[in-house]
Amino acid sequence: MHQNKTSDSPSILIIGTGFGGLGMAIQLKKAGFHNLTLLEKADRVGGTWRDNTYPGAACDVQSHFYSYSFEPKHDWSRKFGLQKEILGYMEHCVCKYGLSDHIRFNAEVQEATFDEARNQWAVTLANGEELKASVLITATGQLNQPAWPEIEGMERFAGKMFHSARWDHDYDLTNKRVAVIGTGASAIQFVPEIARQVKSLALFQRSAAWVLAKPDRPFRAWEQTLFKTVPGWDRLYRCLIYWKNESRALAFTKFKGLLELFAREAKKEARKHVTDPGKLKHIIPDYQIGCKRILISNDWYPAINQPHVNLVTAPIDRINEDGVVTRDGRHYPVDAIIFGTGFRASEFLSPMTVRGRSGVSLNQAWKDGASAFKGITVSGFPNLFILYGPNTNLAHNSIVYMLESQFRYVLSALNALKENPGSAMDVRKDRQERFSSEVQSSLTGSVWDAGCTSWYLDSNGKNTINWPGFTFMYRFATRSVNTADYRFYQNGKPGQPQTTD
Repeated sequence: MHQNKTSDSPSILIIGTGFGGLGMAIQLKKAGFHNLTLLEKADRVGGTWRDNTYPGAACDVQSHFYSYSFEPKHDWSRKFGLQKEILGYMEHCVCKYGLSDHIRFNAEVQEATFDEARNQWAVTLANGEELKASVLITATGQLNQPAWPEIEGMERFAGKMFHSARWDHDYDLTNKRVAVIGTGASAIQFVPEIARQVKSLALFQRSAAWVLAKPDRPFRAWEQTLFKTVPGWDRLYRCLIYWKNESRALAFTKFKGLLELFAREAKKEARKHVTDPGKLKHIIPDYQIGCKRILISNDWYPAINQPHVNLVTAPIDRINEDGVVTRDGRHYPVDAIIFGTGFRASEFLSPMTVRGRSGVSLNQAWKDGASAFKGITVSGFPNLFILYGPNTNLAHNSIVYMLESQFRYVLSALNALKENPGSAMDVRKDRQERFSSEVQSSLTGSVWDAGCTSWYLDSNGKNTINWPGFTFMYRFATRSVNTADYRFYQNGKPGQPQTTD
């Protein structure tokens, strides 16, 4: 299955079965590439939508646009999809496009090494098995490694402790004293849900989040019928969502003054729902709106306002056997601690080791921060294509749209490889560097450059996460591969492909 000697089509390994991996596999099959295997570390598909099953888990991009353009779903229950429904949609896609035969579950990748003599990738699984393929596509996403904080005494805690991305559904929170550490995108969704059942909730906040009202509601039956029966209606609806979301890129990059309108809106929401003056003072951020991810929720502020919810802004000093101690010496006794501390988003492809030409590891290549040509290819790593790679995240629109742009680019690359059978394409270092410096200079002066610490920045303070502009510009930039951007290697030696523009 992994090596098809009779075909000129390259054998392809895809790592991950989230929106990136599944969508890529579907497009490959449609284009006639059937010699492919998807490797999934877990026992079912879904990526971040499989892992994040915490109460209230939902998307903050509208359902009709957080789905593949080639596979519309007409019966979304709400304007913004819930976790179970999104996961169900992905499983439906696996079924419809016959991907089951191509997926290997419980196949965690430990290492991937490029063999220059054979122009092949050798991929080692956690069980020691080795697979070979001409092309390696990573679709591991940016939100798959939970970030655990380093707090002294965590191992001493005698109660229940878990991360929101690994929710323990067997543990009943009813009438328990609970600590939640972190107030990011996940906490915004699960805190209002658990606040209804817990006895008391100590919410430890390092910095407040800007929270806007979520324009969410269930779809009415007649709306779903329209989507289903009127040709082009869902296309038009998608198009309207796209341009509405896309217009926000202006505020993030060029006209930061526009964000003040959002800030005013968020403050108004907070004042409407939070009547406790002490809480209100701490729940409105002191940094520029948009510098960190803007969150949307209708029940966050009402949840904060409840008397049994204690908003703690003093830094945490340590955790002991029965609770959390803050630096001001206060002790908060709790039965359970839930970490809503997000993901190690800037550690792309970790914990895998990826080695390219001359045995150079991706970590070495990225010691000054992750970068990739068009967010997809890295110099020194031939025939490696990264989906949702460096600087392809968005703060204003749907990642699925970015992924579909990447699918097209990868297919174009595979067609270029088909014309040079047995070769490997490696992006030129100067092209990658030029692209990366353009991205970084576009980010300068953007709202993410406003001086706050956020998960958009890596340990060096470099924004390796966000795309600095419009998504239609990204789609234009990735419409097809220009082979002049690449070197083609035959048996480890540079070949001469036909250059196209």
